[in-house]
Amino acid sequence: MSARVAVLAALVAATMLGGCATRPADPGELADFRERNDPFEPFNRAVFKFNDIVDRTVLRPVAIGYRAVLPTGIRNGIRNFLDNLEAPVVLVNSVLQGEWQRASDTTGRFMANTILGLGGLIDVASDAGIPKHDEDFGQTLAVWGVESGPYVVLPLLGSSNFRDGVGLGVDSAIDPFGALGGNQVYGEYEAEGPWVRLAVDTVDWRARNLETIDDLRRSSLDFYAAVRSAYRQRRAAQIANGRPDRTGGLESMPPMVDFDSMDSPNSQEPADAPSPSPQQ
Repeated sequence: MSARVAVLAALVAATMLGGCATRPADPGELADFRERNDPFEPFNRAVFKFNDIVDRTVLRPVAIGYRAVLPTGIRNGIRNFLDNLEAPVVLVNSVLQGEWQRASDTTGRFMANTILGLGGLIDVASDAGIPKHDEDFGQTLAVWGVESGPYVVLPLLGSSNFRDGVGLGVDSAIDPFGALGGNQVYGEYEAEGPWVRLAVDTVDWRARNLETIDDLRRSSLDFYAAVRSAYRQRRAAQIANGRPDRTGGLESMPPMVDFDSMDSPNSQEPADAPSPSPQQ
């Protein structure tokens, strides 16, 4: 069992045991309750607070150190390598969604970056004009018409919903690099590699979004609600793939917060903000 599958199974079970918000009797409040689609809100807020503590005490300081110690070029190489490992999952989901051009682009990127880019450390595909795409099984289920289900906050992993939770499990199962670094010792499978990959991926993402999350936290009256809204709108934009007619209602709205926009190769890194920011 891969690291992500093991984590997901435990966290979904914990979510199922969490308390549900009481459904209001007032018609106006009931309509707002349904629009939020957050029946586990008391439990979600408790998990969100836990994630906040972990982020402030561990993840954010590590991300700051990661940016301080490693030059931008090395961090970009790490990001390129991790993105290249995700290409097979992106390819499968592109095909399942009927996104043939995206499937072609992803195949071309994987071939070029693996062969000419030193295993993916150098993004030669972008230099050649081949765009990068992100597709996952949660997006695939949405394209197939599966409803998102209630909003949930998973310990350490942050914002999700039932559809994306299932998608995470499927993506982990089909990932050919999911057991990268594992080994067989005395008949027992030790898979340190997936955990290392997940940890580096998390720290790298957090380092690239230091200012974005800090700004969102400082400007939000209710940070929990702001993150919930940002997550939903960002997922909606990913599902739509730039086509407003692909999904309706909220899922055609542009993302409110541009995560993953920080730490680009040509950007200057502003000074570190003093106030901490919790992980999503």
